Amino acid sequence: QLYLEESGGGLVQPGGSLRLSCVYSGNRFSLFDMAWYRQAPGKQRELVASIFSGGTTNYIDAVQGRFTISRDNAKHTVYLQMNSLKPVNTAVYYCNRDAKVQFTWGRGTQVTVSS
Repeated sequence: QLYLEESGGGLVQPGGSLRLSCVYSGNRFSLFDMAWYRQAPGKQRELVASIFSGGTTNYIDAVQGRFTISRDNAKHTVYLQMNSLKPVNTAVYYCNRDAKVQFTWGRGTQVTVSS
């Protein structure tokens, strides 16, 4: 059964860092454009950062310069390095394809930024 499994979240103080990981259980991972999404309490899920199959990356303005998305195709894994975290970054973070047709969503990983 195909799945996405996110990990690496936790409680961190403002200004701190976290590195999220997401493993895809299926094949042909290198062909997929992947992204990190987040859903804050009371808000809709939003796309945060994308990494395309060729390696190009895109970020929303709110995280540009602080977050870095990367991938290891051999490990079927996509990462999100998050630096200079702010309380507003508190959310459940998910990964999935950056595409109209997506995989079944994983459970996500909770990121809480608080002093």
